[in-house]
Amino acid sequence: MIRGIRGATTVSNNQEEQVIDAADELLRKMIESNEVEATDVASVFISVTSDINAAFPSKALRRFPDWKFVPIMCMQEIPVVDSLPLCIRVMLHVNTTKSQASINHIYLKNAVILRPDLASNN
Repeated sequence: MIRGIRGATTVSNNQEEQVIDAADELLRKMIESNEVEATDVASVFISVTSDINAAFPSKALRRFPDWKFVPIMCMQEIPVVDSLPLCIRVMLHVNTTKSQASINHIYLKNAVILRPDLASNN
């Protein structure tokens, strides 16, 4: 069965190194806490708020061994008024036997306000 694993983080500035490093940290924590193997990943969606355009956060995933063939798509979030700025969101679509309640969703930095109920499980 395919399950979604959610995650989000923020950067303090729209700078290439910050965007890639923040995505790297988030993705590593999502992968490690859910014991994800690249061969079990159907696809990855990464979105950013409109104030992030210095880099594709997907570049972070290309640093990971064995993730070469995982399909990744970057996109822009809907620009909702008063939404969290400088935010990177990730959705991993993973083949797993885990239940929904067993999935560890990861929220870092200012993104913990998006889902404090899930962030407390980090």
